[in-house]
Amino acid sequence: MISVLVADDNAVVRQGLRAILSGYPDIQVVAEATTGAQAARVVRGQRVDVAILDVRMPVMDGVEAAAVISPTTRVLMLTYQDAPDTVAAAIRAGASGYLVHGRFTPVELVDAVREVAAGGNPLSPAVVSAVLRVARDGAAPRAVDDRPRLTQRQVEIMELIASGRSNADIAGRLGLSTKTVKNHINAIYAVLQVRNRTEAMSRWLGLGGPGQN
Repeated sequence: MISVLVADDNAVVRQGLRAILSGYPDIQVVAEATTGAQAARVVRGQRVDVAILDVRMPVMDGVEAAAVISPTTRVLMLTYQDAPDTVAAAIRAGASGYLVHGRFTPVELVDAVREVAAGGNPLSPAVVSAVLRVARDGAAPRAVDDRPRLTQRQVEIMELIASGRSNADIAGRLGLSTKTVKNHINAIYAVLQVRNRTEAMSRWLGLGGPGQN
Protein backbone atom coordinates (compact mmCIF):
# COMPACT_ATOMS: atom_id res chain seq x y z
CA MET A 1 0.00 0.00 0.00
CA ILE A 2 1.36 3.41 -1.03
CA SER A 3 0.56 6.08 1.58
CA VAL A 4 0.07 9.54 0.11
CA LEU A 5 -0.08 13.08 1.47
CA VAL A 6 -1.90 15.66 -0.69
CA ALA A 7 -0.82 19.25 -0.04
CA ASP A 8 -2.60 22.11 -1.82
CA ASP A 9 -4.29 25.22 -0.49
CA ASN A 10 -7.18 24.73 -2.95
CA ALA A 11 -9.79 22.45 -1.36
CA VAL A 12 -11.29 21.52 -4.73
CA VAL A 13 -7.90 20.31 -5.99
CA ARG A 14 -7.30 18.30 -2.81
CA GLN A 15 -10.72 16.67 -3.03
CA GLY A 16 -10.22 15.88 -6.69
CA LEU A 17 -6.86 14.26 -6.10
CA ARG A 18 -8.22 12.25 -3.18
CA ALA A 19 -11.15 11.06 -5.30
CA ILE A 20 -8.85 9.93 -8.11
CA LEU A 21 -6.27 8.19 -5.94
CA SER A 22 -8.76 6.56 -3.58
CA GLY A 23 -10.16 4.57 -6.48
CA TYR A 24 -7.06 2.34 -6.51
CA PRO A 25 -6.57 -0.40 -3.91
CA ASP A 26 -2.79 0.03 -3.72
CA ILE A 27 -2.94 3.75 -2.89
CA GLN A 28 -4.23 5.40 0.29
CA VAL A 29 -4.45 9.14 0.91
CA VAL A 30 -3.53 9.26 4.59
CA ALA A 31 -3.48 13.04 5.07
CA GLU A 32 -4.09 16.44 3.52
CA ALA A 33 -2.34 19.75 4.07
CA THR A 34 -3.05 23.34 3.06
CA THR A 35 0.45 24.75 3.56
CA GLY A 36 3.98 23.52 3.07
CA ALA A 37 4.64 23.84 6.78
CA GLN A 38 1.63 21.67 7.58
CA ALA A 39 2.81 19.08 5.05
CA ALA A 40 6.23 18.98 6.74
CA ARG A 41 4.60 18.43 10.13
CA VAL A 42 2.45 15.60 8.79
CA VAL A 43 5.48 13.80 7.35
CA ARG A 44 7.32 14.09 10.66
CA GLY A 45 4.38 12.63 12.52
CA GLN A 46 3.40 9.64 10.38
CA ARG A 47 4.57 7.35 7.61
CA VAL A 48 4.08 8.84 4.15
CA ASP A 49 5.52 7.22 1.02
CA VAL A 50 4.71 10.02 -1.44
CA ALA A 51 4.02 13.68 -0.72
CA ILE A 52 2.15 15.46 -3.51
CA LEU A 53 2.94 19.17 -3.25
CA ASP A 54 1.62 22.25 -5.02
CA VAL A 55 4.19 25.00 -5.59
CA ARG A 56 2.13 27.97 -4.44
CA MET A 57 1.04 27.51 -0.84
CA PRO A 58 1.00 29.94 2.09
CA VAL A 59 3.37 29.92 5.10
CA MET A 60 5.86 27.63 3.31
CA ASP A 61 5.62 27.05 -0.43
CA GLY A 62 5.96 23.66 -2.10
CA VAL A 63 9.60 24.12 -3.09
CA GLU A 64 10.59 25.01 0.46
CA ALA A 65 8.54 22.09 1.74
CA ALA A 66 10.21 19.71 -0.72
CA ALA A 67 13.62 20.62 0.70
CA VAL A 68 12.40 19.69 4.19
CA ILE A 69 10.41 16.60 3.21
CA SER A 70 12.53 14.96 0.49
CA PRO A 71 15.26 13.52 2.77
CA THR A 72 12.71 11.10 4.25
CA THR A 73 9.75 11.06 1.83
CA ARG A 74 9.51 10.95 -1.95
CA VAL A 75 8.06 14.18 -3.36
CA LEU A 76 5.88 14.62 -6.45
CA MET A 77 5.28 18.24 -7.42
CA LEU A 78 1.82 18.70 -8.95
CA THR A 79 1.16 22.28 -9.95
CA TYR A 80 0.13 24.76 -12.61
CA GLN A 81 3.62 26.29 -12.49
CA ASP A 82 5.92 25.28 -15.36
CA ALA A 83 8.36 28.21 -15.33
CA PRO A 84 11.89 26.79 -15.79
CA ASP A 85 13.25 28.54 -12.68
CA THR A 86 10.47 27.05 -10.54
CA VAL A 87 10.96 23.57 -11.95
CA ALA A 88 14.73 23.79 -11.45
CA ALA A 89 14.28 24.97 -7.87
CA ALA A 90 11.93 22.07 -7.10
CA ILE A 91 14.30 19.48 -8.54
CA ARG A 92 17.23 20.96 -6.62
CA ALA A 93 15.07 20.85 -3.49
CA GLY A 94 14.75 17.10 -3.90
CA ALA A 95 11.50 16.59 -5.80
CA SER A 96 11.45 13.17 -7.47
CA GLY A 97 8.84 14.06 -10.08
CA TYR A 98 7.09 17.11 -11.54
CA LEU A 99 3.66 17.12 -13.21
CA VAL A 100 1.85 20.13 -14.63
CA HIS A 101 -1.95 20.40 -14.28
CA GLY A 102 -3.71 19.93 -17.59
CA ARG A 103 -0.83 17.88 -19.01
CA PHE A 104 -1.79 14.47 -17.58
CA THR A 105 -4.78 12.15 -17.29
CA PRO A 106 -6.06 10.61 -14.04
CA VAL A 107 -4.44 7.30 -15.02
CA GLU A 108 -1.13 9.04 -15.70
CA LEU A 109 -1.33 10.67 -12.27
CA VAL A 110 -1.81 7.28 -10.61
CA ASP A 111 1.07 5.85 -12.63
CA ALA A 112 3.25 8.80 -11.56
CA VAL A 113 2.49 8.21 -7.87
CA ARG A 114 3.41 4.54 -8.25
CA GLU A 115 6.56 5.45 -10.18
CA VAL A 116 7.71 7.95 -7.55
CA ALA A 117 7.03 5.42 -4.78
CA ALA A 118 9.14 2.87 -6.67
CA GLY A 119 12.06 5.29 -7.04
CA GLY A 120 11.29 6.70 -10.47
CA ASN A 121 11.17 10.27 -11.75
CA PRO A 122 8.03 11.07 -13.77
CA LEU A 123 8.18 14.42 -15.57
CA SER A 124 5.71 16.34 -17.70
CA PRO A 125 7.25 16.93 -21.13
CA ALA A 126 6.94 20.69 -20.57
CA VAL A 127 9.50 20.62 -17.77
CA VAL A 128 12.19 18.47 -19.39
CA SER A 129 14.30 21.44 -20.50
CA ALA A 130 14.44 22.76 -16.94
CA VAL A 131 15.53 19.36 -15.64
CA LEU A 132 18.25 19.25 -18.28
CA ARG A 133 19.49 22.62 -17.02
CA VAL A 134 19.64 21.31 -13.46
CA ALA A 135 21.67 18.32 -14.58
CA ARG A 136 24.09 20.41 -16.63
CA ASP A 137 24.37 23.62 -14.60
CA GLY A 138 23.49 22.62 -11.05
CA ALA A 139 25.70 23.11 -8.03
CA ALA A 140 26.91 19.53 -8.22
CA PRO A 141 26.59 18.35 -11.82
CA ARG A 142 27.34 14.75 -12.53
CA ALA A 143 30.63 14.03 -14.28
CA VAL A 144 30.28 12.47 -17.71
CA ASP A 145 32.76 9.75 -16.74
CA ASP A 146 30.41 8.68 -13.93
CA ARG A 147 27.63 7.87 -16.37
CA PRO A 148 27.02 4.34 -17.65
CA ARG A 149 29.09 3.67 -20.75
CA LEU A 150 27.23 4.20 -24.03
CA THR A 151 28.52 4.29 -27.57
CA GLN A 152 28.75 7.67 -29.29
CA ARG A 153 25.60 6.92 -31.30
CA GLN A 154 23.76 5.87 -28.16
CA VAL A 155 24.85 9.09 -26.45
CA GLU A 156 23.43 11.11 -29.37
CA ILE A 157 20.15 9.22 -29.14
CA MET A 158 20.00 9.51 -25.35
CA GLU A 159 20.47 13.27 -25.51
CA LEU A 160 17.58 13.50 -27.99
CA ILE A 161 15.41 11.32 -25.77
CA ALA A 162 16.20 13.60 -22.83
CA SER A 163 15.09 16.54 -25.00
CA GLY A 164 11.69 14.89 -25.47
CA ARG A 165 12.15 13.74 -29.09
CA SER A 166 10.08 10.88 -30.50
CA ASN A 167 11.62 7.86 -32.23
CA ALA A 168 10.54 9.20 -35.63
CA ASP A 169 12.06 12.61 -34.90
CA ILE A 170 15.32 11.01 -33.73
CA ALA A 171 15.43 8.87 -36.86
CA GLY A 172 14.95 11.91 -39.09
CA ARG A 173 17.58 13.97 -37.29
CA LEU A 174 20.21 11.22 -37.38
CA GLY A 175 19.38 9.79 -40.80
CA LEU A 176 18.43 6.38 -39.40
CA SER A 177 15.42 4.13 -39.79
CA THR A 178 12.93 4.05 -36.91
CA LYS A 179 13.71 0.34 -36.48
CA THR A 180 17.41 1.12 -36.03
CA VAL A 181 16.56 3.83 -33.51
CA LYS A 182 14.36 1.40 -31.61
CA ASN A 183 17.19 -1.16 -31.54
CA HIS A 184 19.58 1.48 -30.18
CA ILE A 185 17.04 2.48 -27.51
CA ASN A 186 16.59 -1.12 -26.40
CA ALA A 187 20.36 -1.40 -26.08
CA ILE A 188 20.44 1.83 -24.07
CA TYR A 189 17.78 0.47 -21.70
CA ALA A 190 19.92 -2.61 -21.15
CA VAL A 191 23.05 -0.58 -20.37
CA LEU A 192 21.22 1.86 -18.09
CA GLN A 193 19.24 -0.95 -16.45
CA VAL A 194 15.90 0.77 -17.00
CA ARG A 195 12.52 -0.13 -18.47
CA ASN A 196 11.26 3.00 -20.23
CA ARG A 197 12.11 6.49 -21.51
CA THR A 198 11.35 8.25 -18.23
CA GLU A 199 13.64 5.97 -16.26
CA ALA A 200 16.31 6.24 -18.95
CA MET A 201 16.19 10.04 -18.87
CA SER A 202 16.33 10.11 -15.07
CA ARG A 203 19.25 7.68 -15.00
CA TRP A 204 21.14 9.55 -17.71
CA LEU A 205 20.66 12.92 -16.04
CA GLY A 206 21.81 11.55 -12.70
CA LEU A 207 18.48 12.04 -10.92
CA GLY A 208 18.29 8.56 -9.42
CA GLY A 209 15.93 5.72 -10.22
CA PRO A 210 16.62 2.13 -11.28
CA GLY A 211 20.26 1.23 -11.64
CA GLN A 212 21.41 4.37 -9.81
CA ASN A 213 23.88 3.92 -6.97
